[in-house]
Amino acid sequence: GKVVVYSFTSRIFTVEEAFEAKYPEIDLEAFDISSTEQIARITSEMEAGVRNADIAYLSDAPVVLEELVAPGYLTTYIPAEFAERIPDEFETSILGHRLSTKVLMYNEAAYPDGSPITNIWQLTTEDWTGKVVMVDPLVRGDYLDLMTNFVIHADEMAAAYEAQIGEALPEDVNAGEKFIEDLFANDLILVNNTDAVNSAVGAIDQENPLVGFTSYSDRRDNEDEGWALQIANDVEPATGIVFPVYLGVLRDAPHPAAAQLLIHFMMGDDSENGGVALEPFYVAGDYLTRTDIPPHPDAVSLDDLNAWRLDAEETLELRQEVADLILLLQ
Repeated sequence: GKVVVYSFTSRIFTVEEAFEAKYPEIDLEAFDISSTEQIARITSEMEAGVRNADIAYLSDAPVVLEELVAPGYLTTYIPAEFAERIPDEFETSILGHRLSTKVLMYNEAAYPDGSPITNIWQLTTEDWTGKVVMVDPLVRGDYLDLMTNFVIHADEMAAAYEAQIGEALPEDVNAGEKFIEDLFANDLILVNNTDAVNSAVGAIDQENPLVGFTSYSDRRDNEDEGWALQIANDVEPATGIVFPVYLGVLRDAPHPAAAQLLIHFMMGDDSENGGVALEPFYVAGDYLTRTDIPPHPDAVSLDDLNAWRLDAEETLELRQEVADLILLLQ
């Protein structure tokens, strides 16, 4: 009669409405909680023997795999109907529902000819002093993952530096770390939530709008919010990162049958676009893991998306080091 979900996206409330319409005898209780907060809450609840929720829907893959999946706090349920329609990489540790992003976005109303940024190092130049915005990486883990990947891809960052600045960095300098340092020194604007980034970058009728790192899929709100968000995809060496969003059952879930039913529901139906359950996620900038659903026609295809695929293990190894660097810079 009940199922409780922790979700890192408010789109879960649209799922709630559709689920309860199909299964009126089951009450879906949804809580919009960031991935960072979810990880902390689930860990503390598990250690205290408290079982409040049935399902977690969250990103921040490096920490999820290390702190929730490895100790068995978050468990896998793969609906048999979809097992052959999901690549193995999204079934082994925990079910990958879709791929999300943290990428550089600009205002296409102010820049109708394309992104004003073609090389990531432009963000560290005088022209963009105080004009770059993002969520504080020490507040949201996905943004810390983004910063960490600049360090991981130091060789590519070094090549982009030379292309933009006209000289090579010394061999003993990690180009990713230097980029972070230079970005913060160039008056990077840090905010506490994604909506603040989106409105600062995307609000229409701005003469000199900011650029910023946010989710490509937030373009879905352009019409409703009066935004003109667009991805800066042609940026050297990359526009950002693409990473999995996980859907799992919490250990000793109070309502395990309803939890499995909800996961089955959230994977969609056999219609072309996955039906009402996948409608909130079948948007430009999100990439469903189901191979039988065609990509959204209004988005850059996953093959053409100029973003680094997140390596959870490699990112986890460097995250704390990058977090310490950012703490010093703040």
